[in-house]
Parts: sequence; C-alpha cells; structure tokens
Amino acid sequence: MRLKYILMNKIVWILLFAISFAQAQVVLEPDDDGVVQGGHEEQVQVKDTIRKPFKRFRAEGISAVVGEYVILDTDIDKGYFEMRSQGISTEGVSRCQLLGKLMEDKLYAHQAKQDSLTVADAEINAMTDQQLQYMIGELGGEEKVVSFYRKDNMRELRKELFEANKVHKLANMMQHKIIDKLEVTPEEVRSFFYSIPEDERPVFPTEVEIAQIVIEPEISKEAVQDVINRLRAIRADVLDNDASFATRAVLYSKDPGSARKGGLYTGVKRDSPMAKEFKDHAFSMLEGEVSEPFETEFGWHILMVERIRGQEVDVRHILMFPEVSQEAIDKAKQKADRIRQEITAGEITFADAAKKYSDDKETKTNGGQIVNPMSFDTRFDLTKMDPTFSAHVYNLNEGEVSPVITDRDRTGKGMFKLFTVTKKYPEHEADYVKDYERIKQLALTEKRIKVITKWQDEKIETAYIHVNEDYQSCDFEANWTKK
Repeated sequence: MRLKYILMNKIVWILLFAISFAQAQVVLEPDDDGVVQGGHEEQVQVKDTIRKPFKRFRAEGISAVVGEYVILDTDIDKGYFEMRSQGISTEGVSRCQLLGKLMEDKLYAHQAKQDSLTVADAEINAMTDQQLQYMIGELGGEEKVVSFYRKDNMRELRKELFEANKVHKLANMMQHKIIDKLEVTPEEVRSFFYSIPEDERPVFPTEVEIAQIVIEPEISKEAVQDVINRLRAIRADVLDNDASFATRAVLYSKDPGSARKGGLYTGVKRDSPMAKEFKDHAFSMLEGEVSEPFETEFGWHILMVERIRGQEVDVRHILMFPEVSQEAIDKAKQKADRIRQEITAGEITFADAAKKYSDDKETKTNGGQIVNPMSFDTRFDLTKMDPTFSAHVYNLNEGEVSPVITDRDRTGKGMFKLFTVTKKYPEHEADYVKDYERIKQLALTEKRIKVITKWQDEKIETAYIHVNEDYQSCDFEANWTKK
C-alpha cells in the first residue's frame, strides 16, 4: 500500500507540476464538474471532487496568498483547462489539490527569493518565446493566440507568461536545491523493498527497446535550384518592383506558424529557439533588407528585417521546400525494401544496416537505437507510447523487423522507416535483483517526499500564508490553514 501511495503521489506530483505554471488569464464557463469556465461577475456553485461543495464565490476572487504571491480562483480554473487541453483527465483532481499545488509552487518561489536564488531574464524570455511560437503554430497566428487567452495584445500575454515562467523556474530551482543531494544507500533500498508485503508489490508493465532505420527520398540538385530561383524571383520583385513581401509570404510560404500573418515573427532575440542560420541573418541585416535564399533544417528561406528594436528584431520570412519527384520516392521505397530483405536474410544485422544506410543522424551512430524522450533511457512502456508509434512495434517479437512504414517529418516530407524490437521486458512482478534500479528510484522518491514534506511544514510555519474561507475546509496534505 505504501508503494502504491508513493506511485500515485509521484504521478499527481508530476501532472500538477506540469500545469501549475500555466497562469494566462483565461475566463472559463462552469461545466458539469463544477469547474468555473467563464463570466467575471457570475457567481457559481463549485464542487470539490473529494470534499463537500464549496460556498459561492466570485470567479475573480483571491483563493490564497503565499508571501508576496497571490493565487486567484481563475488560476485554479486554468489548471483544469490546461490539463484538459493536454488530454489529461481531470477526474478525481479536486480544486483543493490544485490550490495546494499552486501554493506549494509559490512557497518554493518565495523561499527562492529569500535564499537569493536568481534566474536570468534571457532564459525566461527564451522559454516564453518557445511557448508562444508553439501556440502560434498550433492555433494559426498571433491574433488567435491573443484571442484564445483573452488578452488585448501579444505584449500583455508575453508579460504574463514571463512572470508565470519565472515563478515556475524559481520553484524548480528551490525544489532541486532541497532534494538534489539526496541519495539512498543499498541498505535503504533493501529495507524499502522488503517492507512491502509480497502480495502488494507492483507489477511492472511490458517494456521494449526499439531501433529504427530511416530512408529519405533523395532531393535532386535541380529541385533545390528551382526553389532557390523561385525565392530569388520573389526577392527581386520586392526590391525592384516594390512588391509586398507580406503578400508574397501569404501566397507562397510553407510555414504554417507565420504564413497567414505575412511571414511575420516579432520580438526575435539572439537566444530565441530558432535555427541558427535564421538568427544569423536576422541580426546581420538592416531594416528593409531582404536576404538571399538560405537553408536551415526546415527548408529554404528568404528573410526581410521589418524592424530593429534594441536587442530584438521583427522579421518576415518565406519558407519553401524542394519538390520530391515520384522517381525519388520510388527509389527510396525500393532501397528500404532491399535493406529489410538483407536483414531478414541474415546478410547484415539491423544495427550495422542502421549505421550504413539510415538517414537519421540522431540514431544511426548507435545502431538506430531510439532514446525515450520522457525518461532519457532506451526503454518504452508499451501502454504509454504514442498510439501511432506503438502500433508499429506492439506485436513485434524481439529481433523481428517491421514492414516498411511510410512516415512524414515536421515539414511534411515523406520518408520510409523500419523498426525492430532489440529487447523486450515482459510484464512481471517487481524483483529485487532484476528491477534494482527501479526500486532504488522508488526508494529515493519516498525519501525525497519525506524531506520535502518536512521542509514545507517548517516554511509554512514561518511564511505569511492566507487561505480564503472558501478553501478553509480543504483537506490539504500540508498545513496551509495553520490549524
């Protein structure tokens, strides 16, 4: 039971931490779960999924104050909104839990300031830019993002995201300061494991290690030159005939994040999460200049500097991709088929074939082995993989090679892939020897939770904390109400 509690705590801790910094002012309307979903002045009956219904309160009211930080009722509502927008179920997650997590983060940030921990504005700006660029790409333009978050303009939204990211970063730094140096000894791991009754030890799900070979259709020199010529023609039209760069971007650019707004990217900084070649051109040109065509990992561009504002520039760009001929696609498919035949016939190992043939730079040098981006190791839990990805490997036996699969990269360019399961770990009950590293991590998690709980209890006693009467009846894990 203790292990189950730790695992559940860890899951909730990660999920809530992921959404707790999403502080953009979204006004939401109440739904069937009692979550507030809209209306500044409307009074609603909000239900806690764990405890009794709350009293009525205004959507813009203050839920709690921790040090200098104020938590609004709408911040809790936005927590639900962010979870749902990421496809995370809110069932069983109460307003009390969300408020408790928000207060926890604010306590970390408050103490970080007390301990003189600092974070560079440049780092927060980079995080904010990355968020905004992602949202712009997903929603299809700055105007839609601003409207979605109910802001008057992008500058207002950027400022609010900046402050939220800064609190999140400070909270992270403070939390790491508390637990980073914690370790568990082999004896502590042993005691932890054998304190769990045998019939309550966890069952670890089936996991696999996966390798891939990627074959991309070859782009001809003629196709590349055609794109360069088209971009040069647009450049000449803008410079010689005073044609509108923005209009040309709307008509011809293949960048979904900027094409609809005339290729515009505002507030580009040197540390913005953009391709190096893109930033090199943006910061080496004068206002009104239009670059020659240049290549990045995303395709071919021309770029115009719209405005220089100190250390930031506003730019417009047009992105194009070389056309891939059907002949090149057919040759790539034939190559992938031939490689598969060589592997299945035992003429070459999958790892050697990946090193020899694969076009994926990240995996070819290690025999095509894919690293799990969530855990940074090579194991994938089949129950938690992306459904599209897992469908290709779910029924593969260890050492078996998949059929040739057609896929597309983020630019829409087609490619062909082969997968193999290099190692399969069947579902099994936790074993002290075989699963030592996992058990060690669980033991360390328990130790961290104990240390963090002790730290919180001590800081709550000394920090200024006020919890609105609507939340006084919450059964918080920490003593936020100081009863």
